[in-house]
Amino acid sequence: MSRKWVENQAPLWIERGIVTREQANQILDLYEDKKHAVGLLPILGSILLGLGILSFIAANWQDIPQLVRLCLVMAAMAGFYVAGEIMVRRGSDKLGIALVALGVITFGGGIILIGQMFHLIAYHAGTFILWSAAGVLAAFLYRSRYLYLLSLLLVNIAQWYSVNEFDTFSYTAFGLLVLALGTYVWKRRSHLLIWLFSFSVTLHLLMWTTSGQIPFLWMFIPAMSLYVLGDWLEERRGGYALQSAPLTAAYIFGVYMVLFPGEWKDGMMEQLRPEPLFYIGALVLLFAVSLAGKMKNGKAQSAFEWVLLVPFIYMPSGIELLYLLSLFFFSLYVLWCGYAQEWRFKINFGTLLFICSTLVAYGKLTWDFMDKSLFFIIGGMILLGLGWFLNRRKKQVLDDTKEGIRHE
Repeated sequence: MSRKWVENQAPLWIERGIVTREQANQILDLYEDKKHAVGLLPILGSILLGLGILSFIAANWQDIPQLVRLCLVMAAMAGFYVAGEIMVRRGSDKLGIALVALGVITFGGGIILIGQMFHLIAYHAGTFILWSAAGVLAAFLYRSRYLYLLSLLLVNIAQWYSVNEFDTFSYTAFGLLVLALGTYVWKRRSHLLIWLFSFSVTLHLLMWTTSGQIPFLWMFIPAMSLYVLGDWLEERRGGYALQSAPLTAAYIFGVYMVLFPGEWKDGMMEQLRPEPLFYIGALVLLFAVSLAGKMKNGKAQSAFEWVLLVPFIYMPSGIELLYLLSLFFFSLYVLWCGYAQEWRFKINFGTLLFICSTLVAYGKLTWDFMDKSLFFIIGGMILLGLGWFLNRRKKQVLDDTKEGIRHE
């Protein structure tokens, strides 16, 4: 519950005699009036200052004696850390965290510059992993969302660097993400951080399957483990935040299977499909654990979300049609859940998914034989009509809900 929500609801409470105006003001006083824009200034300033320092040192690096370079990096890093700690202890948390973040940035930049200074050759992503570890340690010490986001970015960069430069998936970076940053998210239970963590894990798993000789579908086994974990969380929004990234990945894979059949039919099938016995067995096991969690928390109907994970790719024919139907069924299910739960976000998200599914079907069925101008004109008319109808339906449902609340 936020201060803004209380401000919107307070006049209705006063009108219905639930509370007096004085009591409503007392309730409002319990919620901090956060000045997000002002609080962001030190953080944005730290980013710009950090980039400026790094670019200045890099531009003049060759003209500075080696010993001075080393001392300069260490002094800058220590100075930012000490200044940040002092400001945090004085109560200036935003500025203090911004200075600590500068210390983390300087630490990583210093490692890279010193490596260049002594002509060190890297054979793995150890530099970025060490940099990420420093950010994770700072996030735990200061319990800062900003430092957590910085650490998450560094871990993702470390994995990307390892895969792109060395064609090797870094299990160290992945372990740092899952064990360290996952523990932080588990303790804090912030919906935004949970969503970003889930997205990062899914991104790492995507790089895992593309970096080696691992069939692509294997990424969905550990990814759906996150989904299963979300089913066992009693908090609804936290569970959805954990499950959104794996479901999004499955939806995008379904779109790929529908729109680009030539890609996977021409010799790519073996790169996509694992051994069916092991893959389908693992998928069934995850589904069983997921269903148990859903039933425990009274969400058995949400088992329909697994329609995106049905391995149609093993079918002898009709693969594209089956994946297209799964996209439609999933989007209609999300839309139905939004209306049933009277949850505006799910209604909007289901509307978007249904429009995307319709667009995919339209493109699949008409692109090859229809005139391109006519294709875009008719497609635009369909999307406008769908958007008008679904938004009208959403407005009716939400208005009926509000009317029902007024007459209770």
